[in-house]
Amino acid sequence: MAHKGQCFCGEVEMEATGEPEAMGYCHCASCRSWSGGPVNAFSLWKPEAVVVTKGAASVATYSKTALSERRYCAKCGGHLMTNHPPLGLVDVFAATLPTLNFSPGVHVNYAETVLPIRDGLPKLKDFPVEFGGSGETIAE
Repeated sequence: MAHKGQCFCGEVEMEATGEPEAMGYCHCASCRSWSGGPVNAFSLWKPEAVVVTKGAASVATYSKTALSERRYCAKCGGHLMTNHPPLGLVDVFAATLPTLNFSPGVHVNYAETVLPIRDGLPKLKDFPVEFGGSGETIAE
């Protein structure tokens, strides 16, 4: 299945094909600051599954750290995705893909939360071990 999305003004359009590798919520300070919200809903995809189909020249990138290349529309500032080169995955913000059946499986960086969410999902202190984290869980 192909999920189509766009930036806030529609200048940039994108498509994510297939199924995401994972979906969940990130509570880290960087994601909160970038998203302007208390939590970021993510969907992680293999890079080859995500394609900008219109307006590629309007895609700008900001990298605060080597872990994240945040991509947004240079015209409207609308957030599109974050490339995570060390992980080999692209986070397409769940709200950017309106047809995606968002089905979160985990909370990451929960030690930094400012919005506790009691939903029964695993709450990881930082990241899973396979992504360089401790894999340690925190109680709801």
